[in-house]
Amino acid sequence: MTTDSANANATPDFDSRSVARVATDRPADYGRRLVSHMSRKIDGEWNGADSTGHLVFNRDGVVTGVAELASEEGALVLTLSASAQELARLEEVAGRHLARFGYEDGLVVSWTRDDGSAGTTQGPLTKEDLDRLRAEYKARAAREGESDAAEDFPDLRG
Repeated sequence: MTTDSANANATPDFDSRSVARVATDRPADYGRRLVSHMSRKIDGEWNGADSTGHLVFNRDGVVTGVAELASEEGALVLTLSASAQELARLEEVAGRHLARFGYEDGLVVSWTRDDGSAGTTQGPLTKEDLDRLRAEYKARAAREGESDAAEDFPDLRG
């Protein structure tokens, strides 16, 4: 999915912000993968020319947050804007996906709130963590009647 101008204009102003600077020697690769994966359920776009992107958390039709992604030398920077009530949940969602993709590289996603306080942290994950997450996801998908559970928890080696 991609964000159209009507959706972009409907994005609310959020009162909270959090930033994660994820150390990696492949920031553009991880940014592209995160946007590609998550944009199957929410709006997102990756610009390969300048290695930037965004995610619009609008799965239920209401925009609950927006994440801007930017590649820097040695880091992928995620800037998340959301309401105070949604901030920790969206940190967890974005961070958990990124930590999963980067488990072999030991990626750690540590968020810092705009007031300087620590946000949530995801990673580094172990193989056991991945197995547990996969089992939890499949069980949740089965409860919710989703038939594409395997697709939503992709093979992490690729």
